[in-house]
Amino acid sequence: MANPLAIGLVEDNPGDARLIQEMLRQVPTAPFRVDCLSRLDELLARLERELFDVLLLDLGLPDSQGLATFHRVVGRAPRMPVIIISGATDEELATEAVAHGAQDYLVKGQIDVKPCSTIAPARSIRRARIISIESGHRRNAWASSSTTCCSCRA
Repeated sequence: MANPLAIGLVEDNPGDARLIQEMLRQVPTAPFRVDCLSRLDELLARLERELFDVLLLDLGLPDSQGLATFHRVVGRAPRMPVIIISGATDEELATEAVAHGAQDYLVKGQIDVKPCSTIAPARSIRRARIISIESGHRRNAWASSSTTCCSCRA
Protein backbone atom coordinates (compact mmCIF):
# COMPACT_ATOMS: atom_id res chain seq x y z
CA MET A 1 0.00 0.00 0.00
CA ALA A 2 1.28 3.47 -0.87
CA ASN A 3 2.02 5.95 1.87
CA PRO A 4 -0.90 8.22 2.70
CA LEU A 5 -0.82 11.80 1.46
CA ALA A 6 0.89 13.86 4.17
CA ILE A 7 -1.09 17.04 4.79
CA GLY A 8 0.26 19.63 7.18
CA LEU A 9 -2.27 21.96 8.77
CA VAL A 10 -0.96 25.07 10.50
CA GLU A 11 -3.91 26.61 12.34
CA ASP A 12 -3.92 28.11 15.84
CA ASN A 13 -7.70 28.03 16.32
CA PRO A 14 -8.72 24.53 17.49
CA GLY A 15 -12.28 24.98 16.20
CA ASP A 16 -11.07 25.97 12.74
CA ALA A 17 -8.60 23.07 12.72
CA ARG A 18 -11.40 20.59 13.50
CA LEU A 19 -13.66 22.16 10.87
CA ILE A 20 -10.97 21.97 8.17
CA GLN A 21 -10.25 18.34 9.02
CA GLU A 22 -13.94 17.50 8.88
CA MET A 23 -14.21 19.13 5.46
CA LEU A 24 -11.28 17.04 4.25
CA ARG A 25 -12.96 13.85 5.49
CA GLN A 26 -16.19 14.63 3.61
CA VAL A 27 -14.59 14.43 0.19
CA PRO A 28 -13.35 11.10 -1.16
CA THR A 29 -9.64 11.43 -1.83
CA ALA A 30 -6.59 9.26 -1.65
CA PRO A 31 -5.68 8.07 1.84
CA PHE A 32 -4.27 10.95 3.82
CA ARG A 33 -2.76 11.91 7.13
CA VAL A 34 -3.21 15.34 8.72
CA ASP A 35 -0.63 16.66 11.15
CA CYS A 36 -1.65 19.84 12.93
CA LEU A 37 0.61 22.55 14.23
CA SER A 38 -0.45 25.83 15.80
CA ARG A 39 2.65 28.02 15.46
CA LEU A 40 5.08 28.90 12.70
CA ASP A 41 8.11 28.03 14.83
CA GLU A 42 6.71 24.49 15.29
CA LEU A 43 6.30 24.15 11.54
CA LEU A 44 9.79 25.44 10.73
CA ALA A 45 11.31 22.97 13.22
CA ARG A 46 9.24 20.15 11.69
CA LEU A 47 10.40 21.07 8.19
CA GLU A 48 13.98 20.47 9.30
CA ARG A 49 13.06 16.77 9.64
CA GLU A 50 10.44 16.20 6.96
CA LEU A 51 8.25 17.91 4.39
CA PHE A 52 4.55 17.51 3.76
CA ASP A 53 3.03 16.60 0.42
CA VAL A 54 0.91 19.71 0.82
CA LEU A 55 0.62 22.35 3.54
CA LEU A 56 -2.57 24.16 4.56
CA LEU A 57 -1.37 27.41 6.14
CA ASP A 58 -3.23 30.03 8.14
CA LEU A 59 -1.59 33.45 7.81
CA GLY A 60 -2.68 34.65 11.25
CA LEU A 61 -0.60 32.73 13.78
CA PRO A 62 0.50 33.73 17.28
CA ASP A 63 4.13 34.04 16.18
CA SER A 64 3.70 35.32 12.60
CA GLN A 65 1.18 37.37 10.63
CA GLY A 66 0.34 37.95 6.98
CA LEU A 67 2.42 37.08 3.95
CA ALA A 68 5.57 37.05 6.09
CA THR A 69 4.27 33.70 7.39
CA PHE A 70 4.07 32.30 3.86
CA HIS A 71 7.47 33.71 2.86
CA ARG A 72 9.18 32.08 5.85
CA VAL A 73 7.67 28.71 4.97
CA VAL A 74 8.66 29.00 1.31
CA GLY A 75 12.14 30.09 2.37
CA ARG A 76 12.52 26.83 4.30
CA ALA A 77 10.75 24.50 1.84
CA PRO A 78 10.56 26.23 -1.56
CA ARG A 79 9.14 23.27 -3.50
CA MET A 80 6.51 22.18 -0.97
CA PRO A 81 3.01 23.11 -2.18
CA VAL A 82 1.27 25.59 0.16
CA ILE A 83 -2.44 26.35 0.20
CA ILE A 84 -3.34 29.38 2.28
CA ILE A 85 -6.48 29.13 4.39
CA SER A 86 -7.37 32.51 5.82
CA GLY A 87 -10.19 34.24 7.61
CA ALA A 88 -9.51 37.37 5.55
CA THR A 89 -11.55 37.99 2.42
CA ASP A 90 -8.85 40.09 0.82
CA GLU A 91 -8.52 39.75 -2.94
CA GLU A 92 -5.32 41.77 -3.02
CA LEU A 93 -3.69 39.53 -0.41
CA ALA A 94 -4.93 36.41 -2.21
CA THR A 95 -3.58 37.64 -5.55
CA GLU A 96 -0.24 38.54 -4.00
CA ALA A 97 0.03 35.16 -2.24
CA VAL A 98 -0.64 33.22 -5.44
CA ALA A 99 1.73 35.48 -7.38
CA HIS A 100 4.45 34.58 -4.85
CA GLY A 101 3.87 30.84 -5.25
CA ALA A 102 0.91 29.79 -3.09
CA GLN A 103 -1.05 27.05 -4.83
CA ASP A 104 -4.37 28.53 -3.72
CA TYR A 105 -5.98 30.94 -1.25
CA LEU A 106 -9.14 29.66 0.43
CA VAL A 107 -11.25 31.79 2.76
CA LYS A 108 -12.56 30.15 5.92
CA GLY A 109 -16.33 30.20 5.91
CA GLN A 110 -16.45 30.22 2.10
CA ILE A 111 -14.93 26.78 1.54
CA ASP A 112 -17.27 24.32 -0.17
CA VAL A 113 -16.78 20.58 0.27
CA LYS A 114 -18.39 19.68 -3.05
CA PRO A 115 -15.57 18.24 -5.20
CA CYS A 116 -16.62 20.20 -8.30
CA SER A 117 -16.62 23.51 -6.42
CA THR A 118 -13.97 26.04 -7.34
CA ILE A 119 -13.35 26.61 -3.62
CA ALA A 120 -13.13 22.99 -2.56
CA PRO A 121 -10.09 22.00 -0.50
CA ALA A 122 -9.92 18.63 -2.27
CA ARG A 123 -9.52 20.38 -5.64
CA SER A 124 -6.76 22.57 -4.24
CA ILE A 125 -4.98 19.61 -2.67
CA ARG A 126 -5.18 17.54 -5.88
CA ARG A 127 -3.76 20.44 -7.88
CA ALA A 128 -0.98 21.00 -5.35
CA ARG A 129 -0.17 17.27 -5.35
CA ILE A 130 0.13 17.23 -9.15
CA ILE A 131 2.44 20.24 -9.04
CA SER A 132 4.44 18.53 -6.29
CA ILE A 133 4.91 15.39 -8.38
CA GLU A 134 5.79 17.35 -11.52
CA SER A 135 8.37 19.46 -9.68
CA GLY A 136 10.01 16.40 -8.15
CA HIS A 137 9.10 17.35 -4.56
CA ARG A 138 9.48 14.32 -2.33
CA ARG A 139 8.90 14.09 1.38
CA ASN A 140 10.27 11.56 3.81
CA ALA A 141 8.21 8.37 3.85
CA TRP A 142 5.75 7.91 6.67
CA ALA A 143 6.27 4.83 8.83
CA SER A 144 2.53 4.42 9.29
CA SER A 145 0.32 2.87 6.67
CA SER A 146 -2.96 4.08 8.14
CA THR A 147 -5.47 5.61 5.78
CA THR A 148 -6.45 8.62 7.86
CA CYS A 149 -4.70 9.95 10.91
CA CYS A 150 -5.33 13.27 12.55
CA SER A 151 -2.82 14.33 15.14
CA CYS A 152 -4.25 17.72 15.96
CA ARG A 153 -4.05 18.64 19.57
CA ALA A 154 -7.41 20.36 19.27
